[in-house]
Amino acid sequence: MVRRRTGPGLATGFTLIELLVVMAIIATLLTIAVPRYFKSVEHSKEAVLRQDLNTMRDAIDKYYGDRGRYPDTLEDLATRKYLRSIPSDPITGSAGTWVVIPPEDPSQGGVYDVKSGAPGKGRDGTPFSEW
Repeated sequence: MVRRRTGPGLATGFTLIELLVVMAIIATLLTIAVPRYFKSVEHSKEAVLRQDLNTMRDAIDKYYGDRGRYPDTLEDLATRKYLRSIPSDPITGSAGTWVVIPPEDPSQGGVYDVKSGAPGKGRDGTPFSEW
């Protein structure tokens, strides 16, 4: 609200009280919006992690179905075009933190399954390393 007063020596503009009220309203809205934003970011990272794990596990299964053995490394999935590239773990932000589970028979290859190496737990309470 701009107050315009006419006359000598009177300035126009906002009063201090008006500015404080607007700042209080903005602060109240931020206290509502910011926690929801961070929850949605965590939710999306978990969704991407689940999708990446499913995609890599599917690629491992297809590799085994085509070649009769598991890949020796995760990079084999990318070099043999089962994946475009090894995705980065959305929780850690690195493609080097994937934990590779080898098959029971070492002659069958080196990658039977893959899990996240991220510390911590998901929103459902299960550790990321168990997904």
